[in-house]
Amino acid sequence: MTFLRVMLIAALVGAAYVVGAKAGRKRYGEISRAAKKVWNDPGVKKVRDRTYAKVEKAANRAAKKIGV
Repeated sequence: MTFLRVMLIAALVGAAYVVGAKAGRKRYGEISRAAKKVWNDPGVKKVRDRTYAKVEKAANRAAKKIGV
């Protein structure tokens, strides 16, 4: 499995869990805070920025190939 697929599956599972756990507002708040903490982590931000740059570069190459 590629890293992107693993991340997508993890995000979907996480989203499904959060929606299911929303009835328990306290637990929802805990999950939300933990997710924000991970999302704002400097290491995660660095990976997000690198990934965005790679995707943008690949999109530009693909656009050139098809003449857009």
